[in-house]
Amino acid sequence: MRRFGEKLYQLRIRRGLTLTELGNLLSVHNTFVSQLEKGRKVPNAEMILRVADTFDVTTDQLMRDELDLPEEHC
Repeated sequence: MRRFGEKLYQLRIRRGLTLTELGNLLSVHNTFVSQLEKGRKVPNAEMILRVADTFDVTTDQLMRDELDLPEEHC
């Protein structure tokens, strides 16, 4: 799930969000977002869907290692 965290970080930075702002959007604490980004926590299916909806990307784009994030989604 480390790749998920890297993608989450990229999406957050490209959107210009702080950990706190993204946490508020996802209805979680900012420390949880940080742990997701660092690969210390594993997102459940609901969290993956929330992230995908928040950033208007597909779950495939978040989860598959070989897929990159298109610039227009940020």
